[in-house]
Amino acid sequence: MSAPARTSRPWWLTVLAVVCAAAFVINVARDLLFLELRYTEVWFGFEVKGLAALATAPLHWLIFAVGAWASWNRLPWAVPAAAAYVFYVAFSHLVWSEVSANGRGWPIGLSQAAGISLFGMLLLYSRRNEAR
Repeated sequence: MSAPARTSRPWWLTVLAVVCAAAFVINVARDLLFLELRYTEVWFGFEVKGLAALATAPLHWLIFAVGAWASWNRLPWAVPAAAAYVFYVAFSHLVWSEVSANGRGWPIGLSQAAGISLFGMLLLYSRRNEAR
């Protein structure tokens, strides 16, 4: 039995792949070219500095590279994984706003998290509508 033919690529899936690819290029360039920025990464809302930041930066690169590849190739887990990452970023903004010296407090973090979460909800909604 042959595999079902895929319909044309949804425009938003192409946008997701391009955004992931752009984030990959921007993050790699930032981490390699700007010395003052390469020594800070943010994980779960907490700033990681120094050698820990240098060691974990490639994980951010990998996340965006895999996201671009999976979205471009329309892998079934790409959109749920992208939505999960968007919700993780929203949560991280909430935490960072409260715990970082550069943060502006939980009310701003909450508004950022709510705004960012809308993109995750849109991804899940778009995926659900495509399946119909």
